[in-house]
Amino acid sequence: MVATLVPPPDALPDVLPTARLSARGMPVRELRDELRRIPTARNVIVVVSAVAQTVGVVVAAAWIDTWWAYLLAFAQMGRGHCQLNILGHEAAHRLLFPNQRANDLVGRFVLAYPTFQAFSAYRRAHFAHHRDELGPDEPDLALYRGYPVTRASLRRKLTRDLLFVSAWKNWRGLFGAARRRSREAWQILAVQAVLAGAAVITLRPLAYVVWIAAWGSLWKVSNRLRSLAEHAGMERSADRRRTTHVVHQSWPARFAFVPYHTGWHLAHHADMGVPWRNLPRLHDELVASGWVTEAITWPNYRTFWRAAASRTAAPVK
Repeated sequence: MVATLVPPPDALPDVLPTARLSARGMPVRELRDELRRIPTARNVIVVVSAVAQTVGVVVAAAWIDTWWAYLLAFAQMGRGHCQLNILGHEAAHRLLFPNQRANDLVGRFVLAYPTFQAFSAYRRAHFAHHRDELGPDEPDLALYRGYPVTRASLRRKLTRDLLFVSAWKNWRGLFGAARRRSREAWQILAVQAVLAGAAVITLRPLAYVVWIAAWGSLWKVSNRLRSLAEHAGMERSADRRRTTHVVHQSWPARFAFVPYHTGWHLAHHADMGVPWRNLPRLHDELVASGWVTEAITWPNYRTFWRAAASRTAAPVK
């Protein structure tokens, strides 16, 4: 028998609703209104900081203009693209700024398009994901199902990510959409042209190579590993503890590939209207209620990935 990644029924205590949480883990109105507040000024600072840590890193490498500077920038940009992408996810949820025009403008041109994320298409697909996780309309079902897999299988997937195979599929789709006159595809290409043009005009073409290469390799690996720790091997269910994993959040993990509290993913699915900075508070409420327990919490990402690649290969006949 192949092990399952879904928590057993006896690990899922039936403790909801409470005075503060609904039967599905959503905060009641008074708490919900508090947790859903969006701090505009603080989020402006966060966006500026994210851009400084990404564009700024590549600009610094171009200014130094040595092979080791570009190599360090490449390594850093694996995290950098993750920062922009996660904040783009926040904007797709309309949670970055209360002003929706500003939210979408920054979400598109500052966060999503520089990281090849089709903002509008992503928003539609992602909301389908939230409506029915792992259901028939789940846009990422192929990514999540079939786990646990063998170590060799996961290694092949990650190797394809690292060697630009996965990225090439995305780029090919982008150019195909542009040929079909997709407005958003052309907007993405226009933003990339500005980035590439700036690198060429300043006689630092390697700066754009670092930008795009880090996205097409390091970030692809990071994105897969994070995504698997969110939903891999789970099942369609009204109980989101059976659709979404809970992983203990450490500082190194939060720095490297789950920034902006995105690792508190069950809390995000319990109420997708809660902005990123309040997800730890909602998670604490879920724990305090007894709905989220140590029994369903992975102690770290490393332990989860080992379990996700724990399937025994079929014997050769």
